[in-house]
Amino acid sequence: MIDTVIDKNPAEPFWSRVRTALGALRPTTRDAQPDSSQPVIARAMGMRPKLAAPIEAALVGGWTSAAAGHVSLSLLVIEIDRMHDYLGAYGKPAADDCVGSVMRAIAQNLPRPGDICLLWGTATFVIVLPDLPVLMARASAAKIHDAIRHLGLAHKESHVGGVTVSMGLAVSNPRGNYDRKFFQTGLDALKKAQRKGLGRVETIDLRPAQERKRKKERLTPACTARPEPL
Repeated sequence: MIDTVIDKNPAEPFWSRVRTALGALRPTTRDAQPDSSQPVIARAMGMRPKLAAPIEAALVGGWTSAAAGHVSLSLLVIEIDRMHDYLGAYGKPAADDCVGSVMRAIAQNLPRPGDICLLWGTATFVIVLPDLPVLMARASAAKIHDAIRHLGLAHKESHVGGVTVSMGLAVSNPRGNYDRKFFQTGLDALKKAQRKGLGRVETIDLRPAQERKRKKERLTPACTARPEPL
């Protein structure tokens, strides 16, 4: 399982963070069996991908913080389009460089200094954004898209000729303990974007349904026990 972090902490030199990130992209042997913790492979095999501890911790922390402050929580799940084809066309060193370049572009365009980009598997990125209005989250997604396009990375196996990413944005108003279905919502939004083509962004906003459910719960009178007949 590969799990790498690049953040916008100004106290740490940028290229030091880049070297750390690239150093975590460990090669795998051809004979290695597919690991269900690798998201692209796991989804192709119909498995449920596993989350690494830092991603799980970021999701739980973001959910807890948003629930305590009664604010929204946004989740961006980003995946490089047709990365398997890129790997076959250019080889692993070039693929590693591509992933590193994309991750740097994402990190440089995160909306706030404390936001973190986590690498999940080989070409998927997870960004947890508590207390960020959905319009700002969408604007950040558009900014990241532009930054990656401006990298000018060639991709001869893509009909657009260059490297693109698909994005899924999930939005919630958290209450109580962390709900693991929230990450699946982000994946569902990503899949929705990928079904529509390359370089797309799709949003699933859970807040209207959550509010309807909570309103119904508030209006439902408490059940009272019927008196037993004499």
